[in-house]
Amino acid sequence: MADQRAKLTWTDDQIPVSDRFDDPYYSLQNGLEETRHVFLAGNDLPARFAPGFRIAELGFGTGLNMLTVWSEWEKSGQTGPLSFTSFEAFPMALADMERALMAFPELKPWSNRFLTHWADGTCQLDTLQLEVVKGDARDTLPGWVGATDAWFLDGFSPAKNPELWGADLMQEVANHTDPQGTAATYTAAGFVRRGLEEAGFTVTRTPGYGRKRHMTQAVKT
Repeated sequence: MADQRAKLTWTDDQIPVSDRFDDPYYSLQNGLEETRHVFLAGNDLPARFAPGFRIAELGFGTGLNMLTVWSEWEKSGQTGPLSFTSFEAFPMALADMERALMAFPELKPWSNRFLTHWADGTCQLDTLQLEVVKGDARDTLPGWVGATDAWFLDGFSPAKNPELWGADLMQEVANHTDPQGTAATYTAAGFVRRGLEEAGFTVTRTPGYGRKRHMTQAVKT
């Protein structure tokens, strides 16, 4: 099946917005700081980094989350590879990712290496083993044989992209999380939190980033 590429519109200040979901790919205020607040702090990273650490993600988008955590992985002194697996139904074209990532010059040393070595869904470097699994996560995640230490749940808004937040998919997230593994997301939607709880996570609502009052952290117990 041919790739279903992301269709984008760019705001005046060069933030990509999904035409399909009518939602920006990252915070209109500060995408990098939002990633640090929600996905890194939300999963207690980089404090939990250890050789062989594994992260999985719903929604690869521009690659911002991956680049942010990879940069922290290297800065923390890790020399082995960070394993990062992302599930993405509508992958961005390389040129669009490059354009979007220009907004984050602080990440340029990592985005340059990533873009240079990106090979249609994978990027294999000494400190990064990246795989982007293409297709609807409801179809692809159940067949994934991996497990992970931390999840970045970063689909578009649950109100606009409910398919990526349903209880069945949250159960698959739990099925692919090691004991005491974690998950974090920017949303505090009640049905998302309930889905995570029913799947076996202990769920906490915590302060969100910017204009978002709350976010969600979860630990598999």
